[in-house]
Amino acid sequence: MAGNSSQPPFRYAHDAIPDPNFDQYKDLESPFASVETLAGPAMREIASQLPVSFPYLASAVSSVVISQQPIKVRDGAELDLRIYKNTDLGKKAILFFVTHGGGWVLGDHDAEEAMNRLVAKRTSSVVVSVSYRLAPEYPYPYAVNDSFDALQWCRKNADHLGIDAHRVIVGGSSSGGNIAAALALKDRDEDINAVIGQVLNIPDTCHPAHFPRDKYEYYSPEQNKDAPVMTTEAARWFWDLYCPTAGHESYASPLLAESHKGLPPALVQVAGHDPVRDDGLAYSEALKKAGSLVKTKVYPGLPHAFYMFPDLEATQTYFNTIMDWINFLDQDLIKIMKFDQK
Repeated sequence: MAGNSSQPPFRYAHDAIPDPNFDQYKDLESPFASVETLAGPAMREIASQLPVSFPYLASAVSSVVISQQPIKVRDGAELDLRIYKNTDLGKKAILFFVTHGGGWVLGDHDAEEAMNRLVAKRTSSVVVSVSYRLAPEYPYPYAVNDSFDALQWCRKNADHLGIDAHRVIVGGSSSGGNIAAALALKDRDEDINAVIGQVLNIPDTCHPAHFPRDKYEYYSPEQNKDAPVMTTEAARWFWDLYCPTAGHESYASPLLAESHKGLPPALVQVAGHDPVRDDGLAYSEALKKAGSLVKTKVYPGLPHAFYMFPDLEATQTYFNTIMDWINFLDQDLIKIMKFDQK
């Protein structure tokens, strides 16, 4: 039997039952329906036409100032950072460093725009989004290396950004969650220890060809193979473009890290009707077994990237959970740590 032998099979099957609240969208054509015939650049053009949705009025985040910052990474390539900062934010703020979703092939800052503005407004954080280079032109490890270099640039320019270089929360959705998890691993492995928390939303944590089925349940690719928004075929297409040869490496597939000990607290949000559901649940399990503090939030019956639909009640919960987690790490966790040290 696949998965943990102490647990019954199909533990998460009930989460795959479609949520009737999504019925109004279930017949929408997926933007990834033509992955067999479209190359990365063509798919990028389609994705660029998708509207950016906000589950709030623009006036709610009007005090957030947004700016751009070009930087150079290790090979001399120039990347763009987008910086979000509330006007009344003090100095030495937390850095919420965001790696956007899009299957490592698509996307830019706009993919996480709603989250970035809300976090900048409702937490004591400076939000920085990095526009890393995309596959297939730039396969693994470009996305991880670009993002890591951008994070270190932020830390070296902490005074300019108004952040504390030793208080970083990494975050992202889907492939962005994958990169964020890799950044936390690299931060630990290189003994930097600046990352104090993770926000891993619907994360891809392991290449499907290398998923350790002997350790974790892995039925979501079959249970949700024809799910709205993201099918199993599309999810694997993205993986193959990003990792044509290196999917077994831990910074590509964080679930495969030799050890998960010493990693910072993590919020792991999972959609139940999603082919990569079990990626997130397995990573949550791995972190917990290694002793990390983990909050796991499951949205039963909802598909990948459901938060793009602003009128779903779950969308509000999704964003509120992110902000609550960041505020907990910023305010409450430090109090707990100080108490434990007495």
